[in-house]
Amino acid sequence: MDKNILNYTQNRELSWLKFNQRVLEEAQDPSVPLLERMKFVAIFTSNLDEFFMIRVGSLFDMAHTDENTRDSRSGMTPHEQLEQIFKAVAPLYKECDKTYAEIKKQLHPYGVCGLDFKELEQQEKKYVKKYFKDQILPILSPQIVDANHPFPHLLNKEIYVTATLKHKDKSMFGIVPVPQFVSDVLYLPGHDIRYIRMEKVIMEYLGLVFSQYEVSEANYICVTRNADVAPDDEALEVNDDFRYLMRQTLHKRRRMSVVRLETAEKLSPENEKYLCDRFKIKPNQIFRTKTPMKLAYIFTISGELPEAMKRPLAYHSFMPQNSPRVQEGSLMKQIKKKDILLFYPYESMNPFLKLIKEASMDPNVMTIKITIYRLAKKARLVEYLCAAAENGKEVTVLIELRARFDEQNNIGWSERLEEAGCRVIYGFEGYKVHSKICLITYRSRNEIQYITQIGTGNYNEKTAAMYTDLSLMTADPAIGRDASEFFKNMSIGNLTGSYDYLIVAPTSLKQKVLYLMDEEIRKGTNGRIIMKMNSLTDVDFIRKVSEASMAGVKIDLIVRGICCLLPGIGGYTDNVRVMSIVGRYLEHSRIFSFGTGTEQKLYIGSADMMTRNTEKRVEVAAPILDPDVKKQINHYLKVMLNDNVKMRILQSNGKYRKREQKEPYIDSQAAFMEAAVHAKPEASVGESNILKKFREVSVLRNLRGLLRKTDR
Repeated sequence: MDKNILNYTQNRELSWLKFNQRVLEEAQDPSVPLLERMKFVAIFTSNLDEFFMIRVGSLFDMAHTDENTRDSRSGMTPHEQLEQIFKAVAPLYKECDKTYAEIKKQLHPYGVCGLDFKELEQQEKKYVKKYFKDQILPILSPQIVDANHPFPHLLNKEIYVTATLKHKDKSMFGIVPVPQFVSDVLYLPGHDIRYIRMEKVIMEYLGLVFSQYEVSEANYICVTRNADVAPDDEALEVNDDFRYLMRQTLHKRRRMSVVRLETAEKLSPENEKYLCDRFKIKPNQIFRTKTPMKLAYIFTISGELPEAMKRPLAYHSFMPQNSPRVQEGSLMKQIKKKDILLFYPYESMNPFLKLIKEASMDPNVMTIKITIYRLAKKARLVEYLCAAAENGKEVTVLIELRARFDEQNNIGWSERLEEAGCRVIYGFEGYKVHSKICLITYRSRNEIQYITQIGTGNYNEKTAAMYTDLSLMTADPAIGRDASEFFKNMSIGNLTGSYDYLIVAPTSLKQKVLYLMDEEIRKGTNGRIIMKMNSLTDVDFIRKVSEASMAGVKIDLIVRGICCLLPGIGGYTDNVRVMSIVGRYLEHSRIFSFGTGTEQKLYIGSADMMTRNTEKRVEVAAPILDPDVKKQINHYLKVMLNDNVKMRILQSNGKYRKREQKEPYIDSQAAFMEAAVHAKPEASVGESNILKKFREVSVLRNLRGLLRKTDR
């Protein structure tokens, strides 16, 4: 292990927990509308769920297979990391409970009331009891646990109401699953949004469920299971269908070991020992929470509120705008003339979808090839690809079935595409295909020509309205030839192909990035590096950042989540600044900039600087060759680097601090929304109106003028 690197790095998992605490800070921000704050609580808890399922689950696996392995960025063994995680998570639960309770209290005057049973009015109690007896009690599946009734298998992230039961001199454990097919909440009659969670209703009437027993210690619990199942770890025969393997993987995930137990009430010492023995966990894996264990219903409530009620409680509505760089008429003709860059979610994904639809019907188009990682539940893209195949085009779809938690969705789409006549391939054993690239090949005057799309985000029509991403559409022949070579290599199982313009992991992306950083290192204090990504863990990249910093290169890293590099460490990272933006939209774009002025080399792509991306995934990044598109992206970076509302600065101790707030107040996401709304179609090539508008509003707008405030 390189002990030197430990001076300026931190543990990946603890860094992620600090990021999730940043999400919770958005829930605590009084300038954020109340329902949006509650959504941030839901996002915080959902993030934590996935963290335990994947990261904690992975550490448990490592602890059992090689307990002496040490993390290269912190020097800790898996056991030591787990102990530090449990220690760091405990105060986050308390902070989350306090935040949730405060928001819930503030929502009451607006008529959005999540209630405990004791808070119900008398008529409401009668309504709830009747509803329970008529609609819930008949479908419950209660169980006692004794010699004749073994402890049931508890499903991952499902809620179970529990109690200690006594009959005569006999004591036993009772458990009632909250049915998965009923609503998480019971809405009460009336004009306001008054509701009670279903687990609270069942817990109140346990006496009716276990009528012959004396009920005590009523509680409800939820287990989190290890979900870190990699298909590559399974035995795969050459003739096995990969979709079948994925279905087996999903089945196995449902039965894996427990890594966390959440409880609503404090457990008695007897019940704590009982559950620890049952689940083979330690007491420090048990977390008591007053926040709902499943909070997704808050998104439904927000969506169904009448507009008059919603207005003071939510962000003002915003729809992705038409890009000012896209005109009426053929997209293919426009892209042939000039590269087009779309900026999600401020600009709509529709031009890309229109491009695929147009290509599906164009008689000159011969092939459409695309890599798919995540799709929406409803996807026009799939319909257009199917239409292209039915129209006689050769359509190749490389779909990644191992996109975590989207496996079942991708299995369904792969079958639909095959039925329509598309050629569907699945990538490589041991390497996920995470790239976002699409190639349209057509014939023009007996010449083969290309239109290539390369993006930073998934072809997901839902997340394109929630995640910030860039999507480049270009007719550059050199990039098209590289894209054609890329798809040929994917089809024949070749991971070691070479490309002139595209940089592709796992063979050339990291090497090219390190080479471009070396070019800046040779410039010394005249060197400049700006990179934006979701996470940073790759040790080779971290070492190179330190090397560049020691050479005097000025480095700005915009890293939304995990960042294992610590900035501002004397002699190692003095010239490095690390920033994180957490706001209304999920920051998701990846941008790599080296140098300045005419010598600047600028790339966008699908990869974060994480070892899994650079060494174990197929990723693609493309150079920005069009000067106007380069100007666009540089302006986006400039606005983000000057954000002083949502931006946090990572300190050398691993903690984040707010940037000093002074006028002009700059909320980069709010500025991008404002500029997109006021952008006018471009009449000619040159600096776009949206850039001019950015200059007008991004610096001068106060946050309070951009977001609707909660009415206090």
